[in-house]
Amino acid sequence: MVLGLQKQSQGLSSFFVVYSPSMEKITIIEGPPPVFEHANDGWAMSLNEGPALSVPALTRLRTFNGRALIERCYRAWSTKSQIHLHYRDDMGLEQTAPILAARNVKTEEGDVLLLWVYMQRDSVEYELDADDDDNMDDLI
Repeated sequence: MVLGLQKQSQGLSSFFVVYSPSMEKITIIEGPPPVFEHANDGWAMSLNEGPALSVPALTRLRTFNGRALIERCYRAWSTKSQIHLHYRDDMGLEQTAPILAARNVKTEEGDVLLLWVYMQRDSVEYELDADDDDNMDDLI
């Protein structure tokens, strides 16, 4: 079932998002790889339980019908199942990340799906913006 395609505007890339009812995943099949941001939310950090330490991250995706994707997540979680974000990384390799929370935000250009996912700690690299130079003194 195809759920959406949006064009690029206001710094958000276009993504073509589908989901498969039998596979408990949301798949990005068109567009650039998603950009993951460090999730500084206390509630997201508090959900990090288990034998492997994972890093919560946030990504923003444009979609045609974010509400249906949110409902898909809720249905999976209500049956104690996991749902994964399935995407291609910068090298074109298929990757998955468990979705821990989801939110749909309506904008003038369409729906923006906010997904909080778990990333494996060894695969996370942090990049600092030029704006972060002021904060570098705090880290040293």
